[in-house]
Amino acid sequence: MRTTLAIVLALTSLTPIALWAQKESRATDRLDASTDVLSDMMKADDKGIPQDLMNRADCVIIVPNMKKAGFIFGAKYGRGFAACRRAGGGGWSAPAGIRIEGGSFGLQIGGTEQDAVLLVMNETGMKHLANSRFTLGGDATVAAGPVGRAATAQTDATMHAEMLSYSRARGIFAGIVLDGATLRPDDSANEELYGQKLNNKAILTGEVKTPPAAEKLEAMLGRDSLRKTR
Repeated sequence: MRTTLAIVLALTSLTPIALWAQKESRATDRLDASTDVLSDMMKADDKGIPQDLMNRADCVIIVPNMKKAGFIFGAKYGRGFAACRRAGGGGWSAPAGIRIEGGSFGLQIGGTEQDAVLLVMNETGMKHLANSRFTLGGDATVAAGPVGRAATAQTDATMHAEMLSYSRARGIFAGIVLDGATLRPDDSANEELYGQKLNNKAILTGEVKTPPAAEKLEAMLGRDSLRKTR
């Protein structure tokens, strides 16, 4: 009986969230996944993030494999990275670790896992990223971002929101509302990537050299967002 119970407990510990935590335990794995997510969303033709909005963005936040676990923990949770344009718009900073927790994610578009991308559209939103903690919809205004290459008419949202949010689940791209979600630095990811304790402000303002593991993301950002217009 004890042996059977031990086997049952071992199997129940292998929930999808437990498996995800093991798979994504390394910062470099999440960094590679973040690069793929943003690349896919930018290449989605008439269903992806509008190029003109990407060109306008001051920073980008990418959270791959964000979990919706209300049926277990009553919470949402994800770990990803943020990068900002260097002063003058020449290139992008090294990535800084980000955690997103809780909040209402609006309309769920299927499954218990989705990728999220947030475009930071102005300097005020950028300053929030340098803080130790901030809440979307509270400290920073956020709106569901328009999708599609012909979404220029909808970009009035950039005049009213500091951040625009997008999601992908099971191949479906959409804008999402992230009101109430809390974002804070992922200190353990930063220490793993850089080999020392660094705060997000130092990383995102370009004071830190990009590590080899992040060169793919930096190159992709430089290639797909060459211009910065207002």
